[in-house]
Amino acid sequence: MHELRHLYGAGILLFYYAKWPILIGWPVMRFVLAYKDNPIIDALWVWCLILVIKDFYVLFVKKESYCQAKQCRTKEREDGDNAQNEGQ
Repeated sequence: MHELRHLYGAGILLFYYAKWPILIGWPVMRFVLAYKDNPIIDALWVWCLILVIKDFYVLFVKKESYCQAKQCRTKEREDGDNAQNEGQ
């Protein structure tokens, strides 16, 4: 089970750092540099495209503010209390 977590973490890091080079590089290699068709890389390219679309969706459409959570409001109150105490 421990090894599976390492593989999962490695997969997350791979797609986090490699999705843009794969997304841009594979079409360039295929159409400009005339590389042969490779179904495995094609599937990897589609997966990277899905991840990029998800990133844009979360960034622009969802726009969740994490400071609307209860713990952020509590922290703001504590910061406000500290500022009031410093002023006294």
